[in-house]
Amino acid sequence: MLDYLLWAFYLVIVIQVIYYLLFLSPFFGYKNSTNRNSKPISVIICAKNEAKNLQNFLPMILEQKYAPGFEVVIINDRSTDNTTNILYSFAQKNDHLKIVNLENCKTFGENKKNALTLGIKASTHEQLLFTDADCFPLSDTWIEQMASRYSTSKNIVLGYGAYEKINNSFLNKIIRFETLMTAVQYFSYAKLGIPYMGVGRNLAYKKSEFFNIKGFIKHIDIKSGDDDLFINEVATSKNTTYNLNKESFTVSIPKQNLKNWIRQKRRHISTSSHYKVQHKFLLALFYLSQISFFVLSTILFISQSQVELVLILISIRYTSLLLSLGVFSKKLNEQDLLIYLPFLELSLIFLQLYIYLNNKTSTPVQWH
Repeated sequence: MLDYLLWAFYLVIVIQVIYYLLFLSPFFGYKNSTNRNSKPISVIICAKNEAKNLQNFLPMILEQKYAPGFEVVIINDRSTDNTTNILYSFAQKNDHLKIVNLENCKTFGENKKNALTLGIKASTHEQLLFTDADCFPLSDTWIEQMASRYSTSKNIVLGYGAYEKINNSFLNKIIRFETLMTAVQYFSYAKLGIPYMGVGRNLAYKKSEFFNIKGFIKHIDIKSGDDDLFINEVATSKNTTYNLNKESFTVSIPKQNLKNWIRQKRRHISTSSHYKVQHKFLLALFYLSQISFFVLSTILFISQSQVELVLILISIRYTSLLLSLGVFSKKLNEQDLLIYLPFLELSLIFLQLYIYLNNKTSTPVQWH
């Protein structure tokens, strides 16, 4: 029996090492873009009771440096706080701010996809750039950086949406580690020619791509997925690229208690069952190999079966993991997470399993 477990452990290590080496692929041949985009762009943001965030972060969007010109389209989705007053206060001083109010659109349900669709229809330009109301760009050239990756063939640009660092918070480290691991995967898959998702906190695509597939119509009844399900449907090896320059990053305000973060992740994870078959297989294989690594290594240690060999295999696995995440975390400015890597990895695996099982027994709440 132990011999079979050891062979299974061999297989798990091989799978894990292959994944971690493939995760380095986004850096092969990657060059900072020198392309100067000459076309204007529409920045689209949904806001629902985001008065404080808009007050703090909207100026960083409105004051971006982008020579061809840009507009900012804010979809005010039935906000009941001071969002409306704040938006019109900004609009009085900024001609390039366009406000779309949904309170008069009673036929639309409370679905972010409906709000985004109206915002896209109201936008002026072909090139679109998306972020959230609780996000702020890391530089005043964010628009320029993301727009620079557009080309005649590349109609979709995947960006990195980080979360703000909070000192002395293990939950914050878990949130940022999960964000890092997700980014590692969607950047790597895009580089390998099988893009499967992007994040709405920092995502660009052309309006024609949206209308060519009739927007979100295929998954309009699914509460989440305005970013990942759309990209999963429309992205290909030919039309998708990504940006790893720090000036192109956005930063979001993270949840500060576990219950709220789990509620948020339940919505996010609920969409994965609607991905294409090849994506579901590759993502599931990686996750199962992670669980199997910890389970099998524990069993083999307890049984005292070929401990030295097991330790060698574990060291090979962690060497490839540290190599992969070390390069990525430096590029994405998340190096401080590496020292906690074993704890973060194990914690995230079990939290994801908990979230998955919860989604099987009850329905996640809609966006708000």
